[in-house]
Amino acid sequence: MPNNIIVANKISKNYINDGVETDVLFAVDFQIQSGDYVAIMGPSGSGKSTLMHILGFLDRPTGGQYLFAGKDAVVLSDLELAELRNSQVGFVFQQFNLLPKTTVYENVRLPLLYGKKKNHDELTMAAIKAVGLEHRAQFLSNQLSGGEKQRVAIARAIVNQPQVIFADEPTGNLDSKNGAQIMNIFEDLNKAGKTIILVTHEQDTANHAQRIITLRDGQIISDSKVQNRVDGKSDFLRK
Repeated sequence: MPNNIIVANKISKNYINDGVETDVLFAVDFQIQSGDYVAIMGPSGSGKSTLMHILGFLDRPTGGQYLFAGKDAVVLSDLELAELRNSQVGFVFQQFNLLPKTTVYENVRLPLLYGKKKNHDELTMAAIKAVGLEHRAQFLSNQLSGGEKQRVAIARAIVNQPQVIFADEPTGNLDSKNGAQIMNIFEDLNKAGKTIILVTHEQDTANHAQRIITLRDGQIISDSKVQNRVDGKSDFLRK
C-alpha cells in the first residue's frame, strides 16, 4: 500500500470580505507519498500559496478533508495544529525571515524553543552543517550573503527533523548561482528521506522535482511526473 503522508480530498477554500465571497480552491484532490519531491506550479492567483498554507497548517480549508500521516487535520484544535506545524513540517519562504541581530546558531535554534526536544545544541549544529555553514555559526545574519541567508532558513526549517519541508519560491530573491545551490540542497534533503513540496511559478525550478501539480483558477489542471528532471549536484549531506 502507498505510504501517503498527505491526502487531500476535495479541499476547497473561500474568503468572505465585506460580505463578498471569493473562491480560491475548488475540490482539490491529490496524494503525496512519504519521501516524494513535488512541485506545485501555477500563475499568480492560481491558489498555490493558499494550498501550501493549508497543507502546512497555517490555514484551514473551508471544505473537504486533509489527512496528514493519517490524522484528519480539519478536526484538530488550533493547539494540535500548532504542535504538528512545529514538529512535523518546516517552511522556507522567498523572504528569509531571519532575526537580523542574532547569530546563525540562534536563528536556527529558535524552533526548538517551542518544542519538546532536549538536545538543542546537537540538533542545531547538525542542521547548520547540513547546509554547509558551520564556519558561519556565530556570524550575525546581517553579515551573510543572500544565498547564505537562505541556507540558514533551510537549516531552521529542518532543525526539528520534520517529515515534510514546504518551500515557497525559495530562489525568488537569489541569483542563478545561489538559486542552483539552494535547489541542490533540497535535492540532497529529499535523497536523505525528506518529503519536499516546492511552490513555484518557474518551470526550470519545478523541474528539480519528481512530479508537478499544476493549478489554475483554484483547480488542478495537470498532475504528472517530470520527464526531464534537473539533477543537481551537492555534497552538503553526503559523507
